[in-house]
Amino acid sequence: MDGLLLDSERIVQRSWYEAGEVMGIPDLGEHIYHTLGLNRKARDGYFRHAFGLDFPLEEFNQKTSDIFFRIAGDTGIPLKSGARNLLEYAKEHGYKIAVATSSSRKYAIKELTNAGIWTFFDNGIFGDMIENTKPDPEIYLKACESIRLKPYECLALEDAPAGIRSAHAAGLRVIAVPDLVQPDEAILALTYKKLDTLHDVIPLLKEE
Repeated sequence: MDGLLLDSERIVQRSWYEAGEVMGIPDLGEHIYHTLGLNRKARDGYFRHAFGLDFPLEEFNQKTSDIFFRIAGDTGIPLKSGARNLLEYAKEHGYKIAVATSSSRKYAIKELTNAGIWTFFDNGIFGDMIENTKPDPEIYLKACESIRLKPYECLALEDAPAGIRSAHAAGLRVIAVPDLVQPDEAILALTYKKLDTLHDVIPLLKEE
C-alpha cells in the first residue's frame, strides 16, 4: 500500500529526518531503506538492534507520527501515478482485489478511504492482524484466503524487497513496481515482472 498505491514513504522518511534533528540523532531518515514493508513491531525491533535497547522508541514514534500527520494534513497523501486507473480496470474486469499491508488496519483504511480507493478492495489483511511480518509469507497467504483464491491464482504488486520476498514465498507471481528502493538481482529473480509504474500493469493484464 505505502509506496505502491500511496506516495507516503517519502513523507515517512521526511518525518524521520525531522524527528532525528529534534532528538539529536542525525540522518534517521536513511534507516527507512532497512524497514520498508515491516510492521510497527518489526520496525521497533530494527531500531533496538541498530541503536541499542535504550533507543527512545516511544519518543521517536510519537514525534514521527505527529510530523507525518502534520505534513499529510497540509498536503494530503497523493496516490501513486496510475493507481486509480489500475484499480478501476481490475474491478471492471472482475478481478478480486485484496490489500496486504504492514500498516495497521485503522491507518490503512483511513488513508485508502481518504484517497477514495478503499471501495475497490474486496478485503484486506493488515499488519496488526498477523503474527509474522513481511518477508514472512503469512500476510499474503491470509490475503489470498480472504478473497477465496489460491496463491498461484494471484498476482502481487510490490514496491519493496520485503514484500516481494513475502509474496514469492507465499506462492504468488510478483510484479515489482519499485519506489524508494530498487531491487537487486537476487530480489529480481523472485519476480514475474519489474515495471516502472502502475500504468504499465494494465497492458500486462491484457496479455494474461
